[in-house]
Amino acid sequence: MNRILIVEDEPKLAQLEADYLRHAGMETHCLSDGLAVVPWLKDNMVDLVLLDLMVPGRDGLDICRDIRRFSQVPIIIVTARIEEVDRLLGLEMGADDYICKPFSPREMVARVKAVLRRLQPAAINATGQAIRLCPQSFKVQYEGREVELTTVEFQLFHTLYQQPGRIFSRAKLMDLIYQDQRIVSDRTIDSHIKKLRKKLTELLPDKEIIHSVYGAGYRYDPQQIE
Repeated sequence: MNRILIVEDEPKLAQLEADYLRHAGMETHCLSDGLAVVPWLKDNMVDLVLLDLMVPGRDGLDICRDIRRFSQVPIIIVTARIEEVDRLLGLEMGADDYICKPFSPREMVARVKAVLRRLQPAAINATGQAIRLCPQSFKVQYEGREVELTTVEFQLFHTLYQQPGRIFSRAKLMDLIYQDQRIVSDRTIDSHIKKLRKKLTELLPDKEIIHSVYGAGYRYDPQQIE
């Protein structure tokens, strides 16, 4: 089940969005204070953020920019600003799509589904089975089996999983995982990756889906599942 964060200060609109998304089989969480968004996202995993630009506390574009500093979670901006400069600026800040008010709730659901399909490809094998990530429980599931990961292990796998084939350097992974700026070494990331690989072999014996790239970092390869 996909989990959506709705950032909207109009209670009726937030409830309407939540109702339609839940009816579409998604779980939702709502925030109305712009200052609460970044701290909440650092402590919680979601599959997409539906972000209104005009929320109290912080400008939505600033929120979008700050989210991109530590997460690649898909972001759809919702706004009454229809000027082209705002639309382009929002996308340049890292937004994945843009919905202008007023809008149809059905259109909103369709946009959410489209972005999730485009930006969160599942790893599909020849029988149509997929690796599934469960942010609420930090579990990874495959063909009826599941393993539970630690918070750091889940964040690492989620980061790699979102962009198959992309090589993430150790430094980049450290920046994404340790937002509190604590000092950690390359060996810390290597240790977490080693433990993560060991757990994933319980789901996929004899398959290596996280590859080390000498001198560069790590990448996720879903093709190995086929």
